[in-house]
Amino acid sequence: MTDLQQRPSDDRQATPLPADLDARGLVRWSWRQLTSMRTALVLLLLLALAAIPGSVIPQEDIDSLAVSQWREDHPRLAPIWDRLDLFSVYGSAWFSAIYILLMISLVGCIVPRLLVYARAVRARPPRAPRHLSRLPQSTSYVTTDAPDVVLARAARVIRRRRFRVEWPEGTDAVAAERGHLREAGNLLFHLSVIIVLVGVAVGSLFGYKGGVILFNGEEFGFSNNLTQYDEFAPGNLFDPAVMEPFSFEITDFDVEWVTEGERAGMAREFVAHLDYTTEPGAEPREYDLKVNHPLTIGGTDVFLIGHGYAPVVTVRDGDGNVVQSGPTVFLPTNAQTFESFGVIKAPDAQPEQIALEGTFYPTFAMGRDAEGNLSMPASIWGDALEPLVSLGLWTGDVGLDDGASSSVYVLDKSKATQVVKDNGQPFRADLRPGDTVELPDGLGSVTFEGLQRWNKIQISRSPGKVVALTGVVLALLGLLASLFVRPRRLWVRARRQDDGTTLVELARLDRSSAGDPEDGAAELADIVAALEAEKEEQS
Repeated sequence: MTDLQQRPSDDRQATPLPADLDARGLVRWSWRQLTSMRTALVLLLLLALAAIPGSVIPQEDIDSLAVSQWREDHPRLAPIWDRLDLFSVYGSAWFSAIYILLMISLVGCIVPRLLVYARAVRARPPRAPRHLSRLPQSTSYVTTDAPDVVLARAARVIRRRRFRVEWPEGTDAVAAERGHLREAGNLLFHLSVIIVLVGVAVGSLFGYKGGVILFNGEEFGFSNNLTQYDEFAPGNLFDPAVMEPFSFEITDFDVEWVTEGERAGMAREFVAHLDYTTEPGAEPREYDLKVNHPLTIGGTDVFLIGHGYAPVVTVRDGDGNVVQSGPTVFLPTNAQTFESFGVIKAPDAQPEQIALEGTFYPTFAMGRDAEGNLSMPASIWGDALEPLVSLGLWTGDVGLDDGASSSVYVLDKSKATQVVKDNGQPFRADLRPGDTVELPDGLGSVTFEGLQRWNKIQISRSPGKVVALTGVVLALLGLLASLFVRPRRLWVRARRQDDGTTLVELARLDRSSAGDPEDGAAELADIVAALEAEKEEQS
């Protein structure tokens, strides 16, 4: 730790609260506590801990589908999580409070240190101690040159080693110092933390993040306006006028599957082929959208973050009318085999509303238990080699309430009744592509027309990302400087002895705890050699 870090104010900040403080004194004491480096480190740790729920629990502004599924799977915990804002951690009041306090603490901690550092940079190197030989790293030699000649030579030699040199008039010693970049690196590192926080804050306030699920084909294109998003999370100061007027459509989708090993059946790589335009009327361009390879248009990034299957199902009611038709998104419940769960609602069906809920198996097979007996159905492969959809049937209120539709991915069963067969077992329709199954009690029929692929697209604009990236780069530079720059002081004294010779003393003081004594001795020996070499050149 440098001398600048061990300043007296740090000790005062750690003092306990006096008992006789007035209101003004209490405010000053609280400010000192908040702006201490110890408090800043604690707040930084709290911020890291507070971000953990945002990584573990699905977030509304990132993946509302996962949030819906989580609510369905954890009905008792979901209300508690809602009260704690754990589904929107980064926009919660408690996370913002930690964030703001950390900003204030860092600014209040670093600004005084910058002033102290500025004074230290302008200050002259300290004069030589009276007894240089008592320093742990010192050496001496005798020469016939005059003291002033030796000191002038020493000033030139040391200055070439990028030391800041002072030779006060009338003194018998040259003082030199270098290594202020260590403290500068330390300050730069802490300052870069503020820059990163500012960049993240700018992105959160002025940017936005949204998601949309798209199918392949021109009829399922996307235009960058608010009505096109399935989910949209704007910043508090977001202005819709900054949204670039681009549009795109997915023309094709390719998947490469793992064929061997424990991960057989998983998607190794997938790519969505896009046709996009940057503004209305512009010439379409092509782009292969991959994971971690976003499409950047202006200040907006388009990411491919997921994919899955959408069975194309046609539902007819008891009167023979088509009440639901087209692809329906089924959400994967198994990341390896893409076994998926979905709901198909037909609220306009007659004589009563119906809903189909079930599982899609891309490559259907009956599973086997440890003894080899057939057990539950399952999908053994992610590719759609033997697709089958198995649907249960529900009637009643399946999602409409005064014209407001509930989530399309969840079936509220509190007002619906499951249809059962004569033997009391739940009715299920198992369909392969092209199959049609008649529903019981004259409720209609369901047809599995085919299969469509869906892609989850995330679109985000983060205007502060350049600022945040700059902060990260500066933090790295500051860390390197604080780790590898070694602050040290050097003195050379020359005094005439009684016998007419000149005694030259050199001493070095390493101000970093990582200093190696052998390095100090080597540097002193190198300076002595340079002084002798320059003497020979002048003679």
